[in-house]
Amino acid sequence: MAKGFREKSAQYRAVVKNRKRMRARGLARFEVRGLDGDKALIRELAKKLSADNDAARNLRSTLARELAAGKVGYKNLAEWLRASPLVGVDWYVERPFEPGRKIDL
Repeated sequence: MAKGFREKSAQYRAVVKNRKRMRARGLARFEVRGLDGDKALIRELAKKLSADNDAARNLRSTLARELAAGKVGYKNLAEWLRASPLVGVDWYVERPFEPGRKIDL
């Protein structure tokens, strides 16, 4: 027999209560995607950031600074192409001409 609205399992109630406690502490639950080998690193990073102490603030500012350094603010494709290191390079790629094959339709 399926459990009704009022008959939730103990495990379900425990999960709901845990999530409510986390929200009260200002924590959010979210999912990220990455390489399998980075799982432990990401978990440790999340644990350090959730402490919300001086070390977490320093780590947060360091990460923000490092991530912003690699970010380039191009507004459109033309701007991105003009900033390419290949601008001005005289490239000509020669491709052999082959007439193709004859087919009988």
